[in-house]
Amino acid sequence: MPADTCGQWRRGELATPLGPLVLVEDAAGRLRAAEWRDAEARLARWLARQRLERDPQTVAASKLAASAALADYFAGALSRLDDIAVALHGTALQLAVWSALRGLCAGETRSYGSLAAALGRPRAARAIGAANAANPCAVVVPCHRLVGADGRLTGYAGGLARKRWLLAHEAVPAARPA
Repeated sequence: MPADTCGQWRRGELATPLGPLVLVEDAAGRLRAAEWRDAEARLARWLARQRLERDPQTVAASKLAASAALADYFAGALSRLDDIAVALHGTALQLAVWSALRGLCAGETRSYGSLAAALGRPRAARAIGAANAANPCAVVVPCHRLVGADGRLTGYAGGLARKRWLLAHEAVPAARPA
């Protein structure tokens, strides 16, 4: 993949009820990554794979295009995630999975197998899981909405406690967990 030609990337941290969320966007204001600060190593690996020519410029979160919509989401305006422009790079399967995830409504979950079937790859549940795990935009590309075939919570890069909180937040906005 060639180096990004969008100019200077910007990076900032948004305070959330689940801890700081690191946002990286390009000069056009498109979100390229959103990762929990305590998963900084995962973000660093993703940035290295993008072959950035220089480190993102650190800015206040308020200067990032996605921050207001994410703050609104965490305040209960769940559909605001749809307003965030993303520019993702990945394999054809990864992009299909991430697009399908963005198409799920807040509060809706799917199993890896049902998503695989919906994408025309009914035997590819593990590949769907791998694509989900490679998602660079936590929350915005809602990988937390994928669950096991029996409905159980399965792996989440941000930890199962965050996944549980996000799903509860989306299912019953008036009764968000503390």
